[in-house]
Amino acid sequence: MIDNLSLAISHGLMLLAAFLLLRRDDLDREPGPHESDSKVKKRRWGPPGA
Repeated sequence: MIDNLSLAISHGLMLLAAFLLLRRDDLDREPGPHESDSKVKKRRWGPPGA
């Protein structure tokens, strides 16, 4: 019972992390050299450029 529960929790958390990473808008987008910072969406977490 405990083995199945621990597997379900760990795999569920990995699935949640993958889902949250894949739905990010900035995953496929790289700002060009002529794009100003005002057009770039502010990051939700951490300092800019980190």
